[in-house]
Amino acid sequence: MTTGPTLSGSTAPGSTAPQPALLIDLATGLWRSQTLTAAIEIGVFATLATGPATAPELADRLGIGERPAEILLTACTALGLLELHDGRYRNGAVADHYLVPGRPDYFGDYVRMVAEYTTPGWLRATEAVRADAPSKPVPDPDRNMFEEGNRPQFFWEGLRAFSTFTARRMAEALDLSGVRRILDVGGGAGHTMIELCRQHPRLSGTVLDLPHVCNLARDRIEAAGMSDRIGTTSADFFTDPLPTGHDTVLLSMIMHDWSEEQNRRILASCMDVLPSGGTVMISELLVADDKSGPVDAALMSMNMLVGTWGRNYTAAEYAGWLRDVGCAQVRTVHFDAPGANGVVIGVRA
Repeated sequence: MTTGPTLSGSTAPGSTAPQPALLIDLATGLWRSQTLTAAIEIGVFATLATGPATAPELADRLGIGERPAEILLTACTALGLLELHDGRYRNGAVADHYLVPGRPDYFGDYVRMVAEYTTPGWLRATEAVRADAPSKPVPDPDRNMFEEGNRPQFFWEGLRAFSTFTARRMAEALDLSGVRRILDVGGGAGHTMIELCRQHPRLSGTVLDLPHVCNLARDRIEAAGMSDRIGTTSADFFTDPLPTGHDTVLLSMIMHDWSEEQNRRILASCMDVLPSGGTVMISELLVADDKSGPVDAALMSMNMLVGTWGRNYTAAEYAGWLRDVGCAQVRTVHFDAPGANGVVIGVRA
């Protein structure tokens, strides 16, 4: 008896070849993210926050057909976002906490920001690798890429929960009892400073960013009731002098946006306004010194490749730059958060 040809590369019974599950998961990652995006935009989690529902009931509430409702709900349940009990769907714990609009830790704006702002560049990632240039159009690399018009308001709103959660974890990991005034360089809409001040009642400081971003920050600071503790300064940290009067400078999720040469310029400017004994804190997703990972830092570095001229750096690289600009003491404190896994701290001699 003859058999058909054996497919090249096929796995014979009893073979010890690895299973391709990793490759399938990687290849279909977009399916997961877009399921989440669709559920947020359709209003699944907001609607279920008012009470459990069957698929037909939810379809009626959302104004969509029963077929797509059933498919979307099944997918969200399989992904762990929803729970199904006696034919009725309800939000799972993560969705209930993070995906219901209006709740303090709402992450939906971040998901929208990723979908609308970063995904287009990712879909052309091969171009970025081949050209060593962003696949998402950005301004001239010699200009500030965060200028008005390049970062829409929903970009900053999307970072609110992301930055707040990261700042909360950073505040838990660091001893900030000796810090009095922080200059948050590139502080965005102020969410990091707001959370740090919430965690440390004696802390105050200044958010420094471009004028249109400071306008957003002032609104958020006022809404948080912290206008008496947090001020804003409009400046471009590449061309304008930084304000004095702070014992600590914070660079939170900033330095991954820039090249080594640009980052050294930023650090030199920070040192110019710090007193002896003052501190520079670099909070980032740190790549391992041997460049083996971790996954979140490595993929954020890929995100920089498709969207900026920067990358994610190692703690050793940051430590070397800090020593070069005059920090006699350098150490790294590790923690676990969405936007950072550690802080590299330098003390000015």
